[in-house]
Amino acid sequence: MPALATLFLGMFVMGSTELLIVGVLDLVATDLRVSIPAAGTLVTAYALGLAIGGPLLTALTIRFNKRTLLAAMLALFVVTTLITVLTSDYALFLIARTATGAFQGVFIAAAFAAGAAVVPPERMGRAIAVVISGVTVSGALGVPLGTLAGQALGWRGSFTAAAVLAALALVATLLLVPSVPSSGGGAGSQVRHAFAPPVLAILALTVLVFASVYAALTYIVPFLQTVTGVSGAAISVFLLAYGLATAVGSFGGGRFADADAARTLVVASIGVAGCLLALLLGGSFAVLVALALFGTGLFGMAMAPSMQYRVISLAGPGGAFAQSLPASAANIGIASGSFAGGVALGAFDVSAAVVAALIIAVAAIPVAWATSFLKPAETAAERETTHGHHSPR
Repeated sequence: MPALATLFLGMFVMGSTELLIVGVLDLVATDLRVSIPAAGTLVTAYALGLAIGGPLLTALTIRFNKRTLLAAMLALFVVTTLITVLTSDYALFLIARTATGAFQGVFIAAAFAAGAAVVPPERMGRAIAVVISGVTVSGALGVPLGTLAGQALGWRGSFTAAAVLAALALVATLLLVPSVPSSGGGAGSQVRHAFAPPVLAILALTVLVFASVYAALTYIVPFLQTVTGVSGAAISVFLLAYGLATAVGSFGGGRFADADAARTLVVASIGVAGCLLALLLGGSFAVLVALALFGTGLFGMAMAPSMQYRVISLAGPGGAFAQSLPASAANIGIASGSFAGGVALGAFDVSAAVVAALIIAVAAIPVAWATSFLKPAETAAERETTHGHHSPR
């Protein structure tokens, strides 16, 4: 379907640009004359822009046509990405990265709305999965390709390439994505429904799951070097195994979301904990580590479409705004998980980061189980107002 393929492309380009900096961090630090930790702040700034700026801008633009919004965000994305290419000023670079993150946050919410609008309701999970897969495939392919481009073209060259791809996605959006008028009320009424307790419970689960995965994943390279005894180019094979698993998981997860999103969250959270346990116990066996990483990526990202699906359905009339929240929750989870893993690693050793990850993953299981009983808060009220007519799912 051309519209979904276009949304996938937009998400892929934006996801790659977010992660591109990781592969060229040393080059950027040298060029801007800042330390590696200062350059690392550029990663945090983008995530915060997405997590905080995304929902704020989504609330402000809630009544816009989604195709107009997608095109506008891609255009602004091109501008801020080119600013990072042209500047040598660290402060301006930081501001541009934060803004780029916020624009991606709005794009994500609008892409989910547009994706859901072009398919029948029973295929919503699969439409969500295609959009999410743009980000996961960028994680699997965008980072290695971006790192290669960075080494070949310089970091400014690789960011220029990202801007060109975003411009192509903009043209494709204008040509192939149909007009999607805003649905639902204004920001005020939407926010009330979007922050209802059942929705917050799913968002809390999202934070826990991503925190558990990233507490381990952030420090997986030192873990592979010291515990597994893998070094050099072989490390990229393990990272690719994880990356491919996230791509497979996010695509496949859409089908499970359509079948039973609530049960998918329970099964997959148990799967993540099991894989992290295997990583901890089998850390010195390379094959076991590769399988554990593959499983972590598979289960972790198979949950993403179901999380999005549950948030939209539990938010009811606030669905249009709520679509921006799982990405924020995931980014908060990534930031807090890598922080928790770092604290554990600093206090003990690199295996402690995996222990921290496992503790968070085990805590997520009862939360996932409890959320499986949640129903949209609106259905009873809707039933009364519709006087016995069937309320939509």
